[in-house]
Formats: sequence, C-alpha cells, structure tokens
Amino acid sequence: MNTLNGSVNSIRRSRGHSGFTLIELVITMVIVAILASIAIPSYSTYILKSHRTEARTALLDIASLEERYFTANNHYTKTPSDLGYTGNVDTAFNVGSNYYKILVDKVDATAPTTALPAGTPATYTMTATAINSQAKDTSCATFTLTSTGSQTATSANCW
Repeated sequence: MNTLNGSVNSIRRSRGHSGFTLIELVITMVIVAILASIAIPSYSTYILKSHRTEARTALLDIASLEERYFTANNHYTKTPSDLGYTGNVDTAFNVGSNYYKILVDKVDATAPTTALPAGTPATYTMTATAINSQAKDTSCATFTLTSTGSQTATSANCW
C-alpha cells in the first residue's frame, strides 16, 4: 500500500501542478476591481468633456453663421434653417450627436429716438443645454454665447 501511495506522489511531482489556486484567483479579481474603479470614472469624465467640446464648437459655428447672415441681411435670425441647421423658430434644436440642444434668441435693432439717440443694436444670445446622458454633467450643463463674444457657462472652467 505504501508503494502505491509513493508512486502516485511521484506522478504528481513529475507532472507539476496546473491551474490556479483559489487565493491566486481572488487576488487577481481584487486587482482587476481596483483598476476598474479607477479607470471607469476617468473614462466617463473624458467622454463628458468631449461632448462639451462638441457643444462649444456648435455654438461658435452658429455664431459665425449668424455674423455671415447679418452681413448679408442686416439683421440676425432665429430660424435654424437660415443657418443650415434643422429646427423651428423659437425652439431648441439638437446639434452634433444629440448631447446638447441650442436655442437662439435675437433682438432686432431699433431706430434712434429722442430718448435713446443711438438706438438699440441688433444682438443674439445662444444657449446650449445638456440633454440625454450629458445631463449628468451638472457642472457644465449650459453654455451661452452672445453677439458681443461673451462666453458663460454653468461653471467657470467649462469654456
């Protein structure tokens, strides 16, 4: 009987152990969990920031189109189709990948009066508001751009 056990032990030693122990698997799972807890929030933040760039780019594009329209027509427009976008007047329209919607508001110039000799110049204000999954980005939920070039956002570090 001892010779049988001795031959089994020698076979085990000669083959070596294959596979992982339970402790090795648990340690590996802990390391993967730690890496995931660091990587996933970082990736999510990166995605939100890239969508912010898309909103800012759309606002600047619409602003340049508004200025071109003003040069040709001597007034700004609220109609997105006049600027090459789809949407209705006085209604926010989606831009890019549908993470932000933009609303354009304009004020027409007024003629000079005796009370205000210079009159009121024509202006516009555009506001991009986060929608869909981008609404989770509460620190940069809105961006505003005016005809004077003023850029504001929910938080100071968004632009």
